[in-house]
Parts: sequence; C-alpha cells; structure tokens
Amino acid sequence: MKRTIFFTSYAKLPSNTTANNLYDVLACVVEVEKETGVIVDADCTLATELSRDFVKRLLKGYNLLNDFPEVINEIEERYCGNADKALITAVKKISAQYQSYISN
Repeated sequence: MKRTIFFTSYAKLPSNTTANNLYDVLACVVEVEKETGVIVDADCTLATELSRDFVKRLLKGYNLLNDFPEVINEIEERYCGNADKALITAVKKISAQYQSYISN
C-alpha cells in the first residue's frame, strides 16, 4: 500500500461568490502519494456539490512537481467560476508545501 500525505491551503474568496457568504475563504485539501507527488484525492469548500466534484476531477492524477504548470493551465482553461484565482492560489500553496515537505 502506498503511503499518502495530506495538505491543506486557504485563499481569500471574491465577495461576489456564494462560497464567500458561507466560508469567507476557499479551503483546498489534497491527498498526495508521498513518493510520487501524484494527487489521489481532492476537495474544496466551494458552495455546490458539482463545483467541488469538478475541482476534484480537475486535480486528481496530477503530479505536484512535474505537472504543476499543466494543473494551473487546466484550472485557467476549464474552471470558469468566480473563485478561479482563489483556487489557483490555493493549489500553488499546496504545491509549495509539498516541495518543502520532500526537501526536508
């Protein structure tokens, strides 16, 4: 069984989103294979189940080290919601956390 690690990140949501009225910040969480950096599961605090599921499908399978530019590109091209910049910020923070984790 592969060992996984869990990372969380937060980013300020724009005021014109339902999620902002509920949470104020976007929380993004990912479960990552420790040795490979591949995202095996993801979740976030967007307001609807469909948006949370979409983000999960968008992130799952990407490698936080090798595929990072592709992940950001996928979000920019495919996530057209108002929380796009918050989601990108949260994913960038998670990537930095993973890089820091493996370098220690």
